[in-house]
Amino acid sequence: MNELVAPCDMSLQAVCKHLKVLEHAGLISRGQQAQYRPCRFEAEPLDEAVEWVERHRVKWNERLDRLDQHLRAIQATGTNRKQSPSKRSKQKEQPK
Repeated sequence: MNELVAPCDMSLQAVCKHLKVLEHAGLISRGQQAQYRPCRFEAEPLDEAVEWVERHRVKWNERLDRLDQHLRAIQATGTNRKQSPSKRSKQKEQPK
């Protein structure tokens, strides 16, 4: 365990806690060899996550493109408003 802690700026307790979370998520598995508990990386859960993201990527890109178009339209409208002052601001500028 010390070899896992050495390169990290974390306590042994923090590293153990992180390993438990990773094990619970199925991202690592632990074996037992005498007094050692070697960890093994398990890639399958990440493969499932990548597949899920890929299935939804097209939909997300379409939605983000629509949002981008909407925000650009709002910005263009705001720019036009700044260039042509409203009647109220013209009235304030005229002395009485």
